[in-house]
Amino acid sequence: MPRPQLGVNIDHVATLRQARRGYLPDPVEAALIAESAGADSIVCHLREDRRHIQDADVRALKTRIRTRLNLEMSLAPEIVEQAIQITPHQATLVPERRAELTTEGGLDLLAHGARVRETLRCLTDAGIAVSVFIDPERAQIAQAQALGVAIVELHTGRYAEATTPAAAQRELRHLETAARYAHELGLRVNAGHGLDYTTTEAVAQLPCIEELNIGFAIIARAVVVGPEQAVREMAQLIHHASDQRLATSDQHGIGLRR
Repeated sequence: MPRPQLGVNIDHVATLRQARRGYLPDPVEAALIAESAGADSIVCHLREDRRHIQDADVRALKTRIRTRLNLEMSLAPEIVEQAIQITPHQATLVPERRAELTTEGGLDLLAHGARVRETLRCLTDAGIAVSVFIDPERAQIAQAQALGVAIVELHTGRYAEATTPAAAQRELRHLETAARYAHELGLRVNAGHGLDYTTTEAVAQLPCIEELNIGFAIIARAVVVGPEQAVREMAQLIHHASDQRLATSDQHGIGLRR
């Protein structure tokens, strides 16, 4: 059973740069350092308001990184067209509101099924793998399969923001149930949002999770210890969790389909 991979979101490197509207720090340089420190993919969100990542950043990332580029994006036609022109390795469809500080929940596939289906068609026709960022709910997962989506990213925010151990355990079990259900339907399962150095390992231990996408916690840690060490520490957490998950699966004869 392969270990969960680490996707490093570099949006907040660009957030810092945009505070002065200059060219430092460079999110592309940060992405290259993250790769060298153990990132398996680079994630960025091209928002409609361009509050951090800019179009030129995405184009530069596509040409310069050595791993995979995962472009988070809304269903807005202008953003879809940008994605088709840039052709990232993967596009992750997310909800987006101008007033939010960060993505506040999963994309509602039941409410926006028709738009998701059309966007999925446009992106896949361009050779881009498509994921949807959804709440870990059975109805949303079933709808993802019905729409023809191959990859789901489960929103881990409720777990990451839990204020008591009991609440955290409840949300973790909810994530596990959702991940197993998605896997049973033949979907690839990723997870992310709000995870940090204290919450990541438990999610990485869950069966069926293939990739964890983490941004703010790594960038915040990088301010103190540097980006290479920050990424390496997170990768080590995931590797440790993978070893534990493998030991558990061996004990129970559990394996993951690739």
